[in-house]
Amino acid sequence: MVNNSLNNKQKGEGGVKKIGLIAGNGQLPLIWARRAREEKIKVVAVAFQGETENNLKQCVDEIHWLKLGHLNKLIDILKSKDIHHAVMIGQIRPVRFLFKTFFFKDEETKKILNEVKDRRGNSLLAAFAKRLEVEGINLLDSRTFISDYLPKEGALTKIKIDERVRKDIEFGYKLAKQISSLDIGQTVVVKDLAVLAVEAIEGTNKAILRGAKLGGEGTVVIKVSSPQHDMRFDIPVIGPKTVYYLNKVKAKAIAIEAQRTLIVDKENTMKLAEEKKIAVVALGENRK
Repeated sequence: MVNNSLNNKQKGEGGVKKIGLIAGNGQLPLIWARRAREEKIKVVAVAFQGETENNLKQCVDEIHWLKLGHLNKLIDILKSKDIHHAVMIGQIRPVRFLFKTFFFKDEETKKILNEVKDRRGNSLLAAFAKRLEVEGINLLDSRTFISDYLPKEGALTKIKIDERVRKDIEFGYKLAKQISSLDIGQTVVVKDLAVLAVEAIEGTNKAILRGAKLGGEGTVVIKVSSPQHDMRFDIPVIGPKTVYYLNKVKAKAIAIEAQRTLIVDKENTMKLAEEKKIAVVALGENRK
């Protein structure tokens, strides 16, 4: 597992003063940028049309907009700004990147797509990271500056879970870890010790809807990272939107991994889960 987070010495006098932010969708890029600037780091963002939030520009020192698939331009921007450290925060919808044809892939992107052993998320991201390293740009651990968004082990809401839900969590956790180790997806939806949905390329929220379509109300969702997860990219994330979908299908609970899952807007997320009677549990990293 790669851990390229910045230590205090690097952040201090004579250390890293400028970091490139490769920004996907959602609120995490904004949160990360604000935290980095609190640490007196200059943030140069590369954002993607149709993915990155427009108001990211208010949280960074510079922002450069690209279409998806323009890897050469991304590298050129970072090198022209003398960036040697970068972080990837926020997801890029894989269906859009791989299969939609309304954007142009440059030759560098096509080369990576043609050379990877397969087109699973980690295969593509590892190839991308390697390409950046060749150019002298090292990707940092995505948790850099935002470790307090990682929950500690235990119940995160006051909603009590019954024996049926507890058994579903234990059952689903083991399966989710196996599936995530194959880089298929991070989430499973279960009910009464039956698997209703396994997340694939469509993402967690659609997997929640798909599972509930089969199992009805009372489903349990488990979202994990792979055992050898590279924390430079694609860290499991939940937030208010996750709770919205859980409530929409009348799910009973969601279980995540302590210290390996980011919670966006934690206070509001937990408050909303309490209101909707949805239990949120953070499981220990060394769970068997």
